[in-house]
Amino acid sequence: MDRNVHDMGGDPAGPIDQGEHARTVFDQRVDAMLRLLAHPQKGYFTVDAMRRSIESLDPQAYHGLAYYERWVRAVRQLAIERGLVSQAALEQRMAAIAARRGARP
Repeated sequence: MDRNVHDMGGDPAGPIDQGEHARTVFDQRVDAMLRLLAHPQKGYFTVDAMRRSIESLDPQAYHGLAYYERWVRAVRQLAIERGLVSQAALEQRMAAIAARRGARP
């Protein structure tokens, strides 16, 4: 039976850390961005679309990314799907930012 990457029911996983985690500035910014983009009256996509996008990540990305990093990937995909930004424009902007920082895109 094929299961999506997020469906981990029954798999051995070890204990779950249920402690509180300090949210970083990155986490807070991603959360704010999602709240704006998925606003019930003025947003561009739904939380259900966000969940679909996260659950469609390939297994390597899903398991290799932190919680809010998955959100960023999902928001990026939905923004492209909804025509808010093109893939080319996004890549160009990311390259410009990386160049300013002296890093590779």
